[in-house]
Amino acid sequence: MREPDATFADPRQAAVYDIFNGDEHTRADLDAYVAVAHEVGARRVVDVGCGTGSLAVRLAGAGFDVVGVDPAGASLDVARAKPGADRVTWVHGDATALDGLGHGADLAVMTGNVAQVFVSDDDWSDTLDAVRRALRPGGWLVFETRRPEVHDWETWTIPPTQVTTSDGRSAVVQCTVTEVALPLVTFMGSTTIGAEVLRSTSTLRFRERGEIERDLAEHGFDVVDVRDAPDRPGKEHVFVARATEDAGRAAGG
Repeated sequence: MREPDATFADPRQAAVYDIFNGDEHTRADLDAYVAVAHEVGARRVVDVGCGTGSLAVRLAGAGFDVVGVDPAGASLDVARAKPGADRVTWVHGDATALDGLGHGADLAVMTGNVAQVFVSDDDWSDTLDAVRRALRPGGWLVFETRRPEVHDWETWTIPPTQVTTSDGRSAVVQCTVTEVALPLVTFMGSTTIGAEVLRSTSTLRFRERGEIERDLAEHGFDVVDVRDAPDRPGKEHVFVARATEDAGRAAGG
C-alpha cells in the first residue's frame, strides 16, 4: 500500500497533529464511535488507521480491549506516549499486519479520512479483506466517508491564516486543492511555526454510496445501516456493516 502522508509520517508533523486537529478529550467526531461500540456490545475493537491514538486510548479507558494499527510510525510514537496508552495493543503496519494476531474482534472502525486514503482498488480490497479476517463471525465494521455529490473539497482552500495553537503558539496554516480528478481529490497543506515550515500533500478517493455497498458485499459484509455523520451533517455517510457468517468461516473464524 502507498506510504502514509507526511502529516502522519513526519515526526515533526505527528507531534503537532493533535494540537491542530483535537485529541481524545476534544474531538467530537469520536463520540459516535464510542457510542457504536456500546451499541453493538463490543468488547474487542480494532482501530484501523489509528493515527495518534485518540480513539484507541479513549476506548481503552472505557474498558474495551483495543488494538490500534497504523502504517505511520511517527503517529504511533505519539500514541504510545499518551496516558493510558499501555492499555492498547499498538501494531505498526496497514490492516494486513493484523493477520496472525488472533484477535477475533467484535468491531473494527476507520475514523476521519481513513477509508478514503485507499485510492487504488487493490489497496481498498486488501484492507476490507484484512479487516474481515480480523473480525469474528458476525463482527462489525463501521467507518465514515465523504459524500462526493456534496463537493466538500470546494471549501478546503485556506489562504495563509494565522492561528493560535491549543498550546499557545502562533502558527500560519494554509491549504490548497491542487487537483480534482474524480474520484480523486489532491490537496497540499502547510503549517509554519516560527522558522519551521511543515508541508504535506494528500489524495483522497471519493466513492459513491452504491460503490461502497457493492464493495462491502463482495468482501463478506452486509450493510446494516448508513447513517449521517453527526459532526458533519449532510456531508458524510457512516457505514455500519456486519461480517457474514460465511465470511467469518472463510477467514478462519
